[in-house]
Amino acid sequence: MRKNILALYIIKLSKWFSLVMPIIVLFYEDHGLRLQDIFILKSIYSVAAVSLEIPSGYLADVWGRKKCILSGCILFFLGYLVYSLTGSFQAFIVAEILLGCGQTLVNGADSALLYDTTARYGKENLYMRYEGKITMLGNFAEAFAGILGGFIAVLSLRYPFYIQAAVAFTGIPAALFLTEISRKEKIQNPFSEIIRIMRYSLVTNRPLCYNIMYSGIIGAATLTMAWFVQPFLMYFETPTSWYGIIWTVLNLTVGIAALYSDRVEKKFGMRRMNLIILLVITGGYIGLACTFSYFQPGFIPIPHFYLGLLILFIFYIFRGFATPILKGYINQMTFSEMRATVLSIRNFVIRLMFAAIAPFAGWMSDMYSLEKALLASAGIFFVSGLLFLILQRKASEN
Repeated sequence: MRKNILALYIIKLSKWFSLVMPIIVLFYEDHGLRLQDIFILKSIYSVAAVSLEIPSGYLADVWGRKKCILSGCILFFLGYLVYSLTGSFQAFIVAEILLGCGQTLVNGADSALLYDTTARYGKENLYMRYEGKITMLGNFAEAFAGILGGFIAVLSLRYPFYIQAAVAFTGIPAALFLTEISRKEKIQNPFSEIIRIMRYSLVTNRPLCYNIMYSGIIGAATLTMAWFVQPFLMYFETPTSWYGIIWTVLNLTVGIAALYSDRVEKKFGMRRMNLIILLVITGGYIGLACTFSYFQPGFIPIPHFYLGLLILFIFYIFRGFATPILKGYINQMTFSEMRATVLSIRNFVIRLMFAAIAPFAGWMSDMYSLEKALLASAGIFFVSGLLFLILQRKASEN
């Protein structure tokens, strides 16, 4: 049991110790990519992840958790190896496909193997404790790596990718040391079961469908904003060494806010909480766009820069609230035997929406301005989010 858990810790570190995230937009621009190109790359990543998001559970069931995790770690390493050795847009597409598939193959199978391991030794009650420790380890690893990556990038924007490839490689030997846990119960026809759950979640159970769609919209909105942070910092000529620090503080803000999400939800209730989340998330786009209004070439308007940071921190606080709260609403509406698949459908919706919206946002920024791209994104997320909130209310009244 301990060997599997230790290996899963190492695999989590290999995925979450991300030195490149705080400076990746700088890296792209250094290689001649525009913001539209960057968002296209991230859309390709999302499509690759989406293609395996729901089937990954099926693969883990019929092929084996260990094989799934090992394959994912290999693809993840190859993705960063491609980034380390190349510099063209076409090569970056290959890297994003490898990373997207690798990430998704590991995501579902690691939690499943953790549960299988605790169940094998009659310690299912410890599953949430170990899952929490693994998640915490990932968050702290990401925080430390963010600061370190920013300082390494001062020397060269390529160096963080070299080290990232080495970090990603550590997941492969860790996966090889995993022990597959045999499962007594086998799903007779996993494919038909997935189709049944999808039909139930998106057609039969209308309230659940509207909650999944609303949660998907908010998830896509927060994911899209994450890719606007670095262009915002670049716009205000922020020193490269600050990128990792700001990225780290923003992500720690999400983690701290998530700890208090249940208290916030109890205070406001489901209907008001949903509306508040929508208003703050879309308002964050509008507020950040307004920080560009009085920018004049030749100097850095420090007050506007700090105002933008404040808006981002408020946005990230509500990002921390939104994820556990909206997942909780979905969990309340579904059954335990289909809960994991339903949450995979939610992730599928997030990635699909991001893949559709991100290239448009990048095109708006390149053709017009970053300000207009943020405002257009705010409009799309607000209108679509409000639509499903209205549908939720009507469904609950019937």
